[in-house]
Amino acid sequence: MNQSTTSNSIESSINPWLIRLVYPLGCSLIMPLFFGRITISGQENIPTTGPVIVAPTHRSRWDALIVPQAVGRLVSGRDLRFMVMSTEMTGLQGWLIRRLGGFPIDVKRPGLDSLEHSVSILKQGEMLVIFPEGGIFRDNHVHPLKRGVARIALEVVSQQPNSGIKILPVSVQYTQPYPAWGTDVIVNIGQPIDVAKYNPQRMKSSSEALTNDLEAKLKDLYQGQKALNLAEFVGS
Repeated sequence: MNQSTTSNSIESSINPWLIRLVYPLGCSLIMPLFFGRITISGQENIPTTGPVIVAPTHRSRWDALIVPQAVGRLVSGRDLRFMVMSTEMTGLQGWLIRRLGGFPIDVKRPGLDSLEHSVSILKQGEMLVIFPEGGIFRDNHVHPLKRGVARIALEVVSQQPNSGIKILPVSVQYTQPYPAWGTDVIVNIGQPIDVAKYNPQRMKSSSEALTNDLEAKLKDLYQGQKALNLAEFVGS
């Protein structure tokens, strides 16, 4: 069971009975019924231990279900924590998100409490999902990444030099900009980035370099999938 994590006003936890219900229900029933073909590659790249920031492209609200299916407990045996836009954390949806490991962040004005909470989660060796583009983009292009992912990862290294934290790039694509019934989904999981190779004492330059490297990996995953799709089209 994942313990509740608290940093100032931010609290989040994973409810064990709820997570055991939601994961199988989503992966075995909801997703297969709604989507067409769901293709996932690169699952051998998922770290099975240690702190990990899962860094997917963001193309739809469905990503919140697609990403756990691709890298979550039914694949890696690990539960995911989520950094979620504060506007999504209201009402019944907010109640559910909090109990599935999510916590809020104001994307336009990120508070220190959300960032400290992220660092705290990772220092406990958990997996945290952060969408590095900072919002949903409906096209098949990787947009400039925010530096938040890199800064959080480097802060973990600064506080725990031997943490072994990794950043896992994940490309999520849909065959329709607004996924509808029968839409195909393509998920590519890249090789993790070892954050220990970047110097946390030079936060500005290291966060810039780490962000650029993550962006390049995400673009490579996108381009690789485009080439595969073209080869499949020509061969059909």
